[in-house]
Formats: sequence, C-alpha cells, structure tokens
Amino acid sequence: MSADVEILAFDVFGTVVDWHGSIVREIEKRGYDIDAAKFARSWRDGYQPAMQRVRSGELGWTKIDVLHRLILDEVLEEYGLPIDDAERRELNLIWHRLQPWPDAVQGLGQLKRVYTICTLSNGNLSLLSNMAKRAGLPWDLILSAEVFNAYKPAKETYLGVADVFDVSPDKVMLVAAHRSDLVAARQSGLKTAYIERPLEYGADQVKDVSVDARNDFHAKDFVDLAGQLIS
Repeated sequence: MSADVEILAFDVFGTVVDWHGSIVREIEKRGYDIDAAKFARSWRDGYQPAMQRVRSGELGWTKIDVLHRLILDEVLEEYGLPIDDAERRELNLIWHRLQPWPDAVQGLGQLKRVYTICTLSNGNLSLLSNMAKRAGLPWDLILSAEVFNAYKPAKETYLGVADVFDVSPDKVMLVAAHRSDLVAARQSGLKTAYIERPLEYGADQVKDVSVDARNDFHAKDFVDLAGQLIS
C-alpha cells in the first residue's frame, strides 16, 4: 500500500467509462444516417467550451446535464437531424448510461479494499449515481463539481475532496486519463496517477499515452494501478 495516500479520487468520463464507444453504440442502434464516431466527438468537443461559459460567469451555475443538452441541440443542427424534444431528452441521457472500461469494476473493487474511492467528476450527482447503479461502480462516495459549484480545473474541486474527508491534500490521489486534470491536481497539492486510455476518442483517433514523470504513478488500467499500489 502507498502509505502516503488514503483517498483515491477518480475522474470519470474517459477514465472510468468509455464515453466515445458508448455513444457510438447507441447512435448506431438508433439508425441515424450519420458518422457515429464523429458525432460522439462533436458532442464531447462542446464540453470544455460549455463549462467555460459557466467559469466565465456568462452562465450561472449550470449542471452538466443541461450543458450536454445545449451542446446536443447545436450538434443535431450541425448534422441536420430532425429529432423532436422528447427524443432529444432521452438521447441526452446517454451520458447516464455510459459503459465502464473492461478493467474498471474489477480494478475499483481491488482498490476499494484498501483505499476510500470516490468520484471527482464534472458530471452532476444524478448522472454519476445513475451511471454507478447501472454499471456496478463500487464508489464509497460520489463527489461532483455540483457539490462545490465549480468545474475542474478549479482548485476548490481538488481541495474539496480533502476537505470532505478532513485530510491534507497530499493524502488524496487523483486518478485520471487526462493530463490537464492531473496538472491542476498537482498544483493543488494532490498526488496523481495517470491511466492510459488510448482509445478514449476511438480507434481512428488514438491518444498519446506516453509517461509523464511528474505523476506519482502511471498505469495501463485500474488493475495495473491496484497492483502498483497494493503490496
């Protein structure tokens, strides 16, 4: 066990669950005459700009479900898909149904035996709860940007985890597949573990998952991370 860490906080979209593959499968099942892989990436591409509207004060606090719907409406217009409001509402709930990566449930279960494991996601609480229930994700606690009314990479989200558990920031490790998230966590005093998810954006857009020595750990997946952390 890594004696210096008590809490493992996990990014979710892309780190725990396969958003791209999950959306592609649902879009293809619906039979829309579009490139499902590009559609999924277009929807995700609006994620950071939408949150920036909240960070900048252009929008008041707005949960991710609402931002996802705003982005979806724009993408549907771009793709020329004439979908009514009821179908749009149901389609937007895809984010509640994202499937975990194959190693996620097993690896989280192994890590949970030794560490307290929680989410630290920009997803809203109902989204994360529904996802966990459906996918069998064994969180000890679900924490969201919604708890702190701030989206990552705001410092209060990372420090908020330490505050919730009444520990110093260096007792918390952020586990994520996104380098910018890990940079912000380190700057807030957290430990960091990078998880390789080379297919996050699909097989036709493979990610660079090379080692960054600034992270405390680098793992291929959660089972690999468990092997490194638990002796």
